[in-house]
Amino acid sequence: YQQMQSWAAELGFQQLEVTDTDLSHIEAYFESWLARGFMGSMSYMARHGSKRTRPAELEPGTLRVISVRMNYTPPEAATPIQVLQDSSLAYLSRYALGRDYHKVMRKKLQKLADKMAAEVGEFGYRVFVDSAPVMEKPLAEKAGLGWIGKHTNLINKKAGSWFFLGEIYTDLPLPVTPSGLNQSHCGSCSACMTVCPTQAIIAPYELDARLCISYLTIEYDGFIADPLASQLGNRIYGCDDCQLVCPWNRFSKVSEEADFAVRHGLDRTALLDLYQWNEAQFLERFQGSPVRRIGYQRWLRNLTIGLANGEASGAVHAALQGRLAEAEGVLKEQIDWALAKLRLQDPV
Repeated sequence: YQQMQSWAAELGFQQLEVTDTDLSHIEAYFESWLARGFMGSMSYMARHGSKRTRPAELEPGTLRVISVRMNYTPPEAATPIQVLQDSSLAYLSRYALGRDYHKVMRKKLQKLADKMAAEVGEFGYRVFVDSAPVMEKPLAEKAGLGWIGKHTNLINKKAGSWFFLGEIYTDLPLPVTPSGLNQSHCGSCSACMTVCPTQAIIAPYELDARLCISYLTIEYDGFIADPLASQLGNRIYGCDDCQLVCPWNRFSKVSEEADFAVRHGLDRTALLDLYQWNEAQFLERFQGSPVRRIGYQRWLRNLTIGLANGEASGAVHAALQGRLAEAEGVLKEQIDWALAKLRLQDPV
């Protein structure tokens, strides 16, 4: 066990713990969450039946789950609050400023599994990084990596919440870390609930994804109407507000992983500059980035909303009009909305 933790540290993980596969304590809650439609258009959340809450059904033979975390706050990135307060700039969630974490962590978890195999011989396992029906936060909480906060992100007492999670399902009967369950340290704090621009945290520990800006800008591919569209502000990929105000994040640390460093100045780039990118530039600049998976049309839709939520100007009006000529479907509808909003604000 200590050997695994040592290997994990060498590979750049900040913590490794082990838990069993029993998630019966959250099955009823998860089913209720789905039944209330809080997953929005993420129909895949309900697609796998009980495989999500029963690891041995997803990967037969699984006895233990190795859960790891890795810090992702990029060093030398612009201060998030300053970017959010400048409506001419684009705000991207801090986790998306560098290389795609799926690829980075998957490679490292595979190396960890290889080291384990060299030590104990061949064994059954499967590596996951947000890539299959895996309840990664409840598993991490049960393993003792932290507790699920009121905003439904995992919080660690010594490291806040700015980290990624990954798992190895294995048939090895490893010793289990004493459970960290039911040890929430949120207390009476409700800063995350108060700050959420769309009030997506409808109750402590309950998130309606349909209202969440991360869902709207990344998962949802339709037209975004008011009042939600106006509440997005300049957030064009994800949202960090609930983490930015969490007092536990005063203990967070910047990432030492070079792959998570800021690329293409995306920590503080003008919305108008990004709006000029053609599809080839979008694909090339987001090569190996999590942003690429939303596609060029959704990217333009998000930028359109960001521009409409800023100050009206001749340059913004011209940029939107320039896109309108070739826009179709959802993007055309969003540009029409943006132009109407800007005319109301300040006729150009």
